[in-house]
Amino acid sequence: MNISNNCVVSIDFKLTDDQGVLLDESDEGTPLIYLHGASGVVPGLEKALLGKAVGEAFSVTVLPEEGFGAARPELMQKFALTDFPDPSQLYPGMHLEGTGADSGQVTEFVVKEITAEHVVLDSNHHMAGMTLCFAGTIKDVREATDEEISQGHPL
Repeated sequence: MNISNNCVVSIDFKLTDDQGVLLDESDEGTPLIYLHGASGVVPGLEKALLGKAVGEAFSVTVLPEEGFGAARPELMQKFALTDFPDPSQLYPGMHLEGTGADSGQVTEFVVKEITAEHVVLDSNHHMAGMTLCFAGTIKDVREATDEEISQGHPL
């Protein structure tokens, strides 16, 4: 069976950036399983896997537009150091959660910069703006059940 929409697909993969730095990979014996056509993987990878069959290898470079998008400057925000209960605990690269004042939604931030007066937080996806290089093998392809299709993911 070849990969098409409404198939449950299992892949072993390695993900690197365009400099070859490892970003993610499936664990040995534990493939990534997703419902094809339901946005379970980035669009560029999904397009590249369409039509492939079990046992086929793949290698695809996904530009930011078909990955996690471009980094958006408006998602970088500067806050006063005094806005934080214990600023001495902050460090660049630290992950924080906060609630948006307008939306009330919980958002994940990464501390990008700390000065004597401000903290710059970034709520872009951590792979936004990156060229992604996937390589791997198709391990399994099967038709999704009606329940999986209605839920939008494999069960």
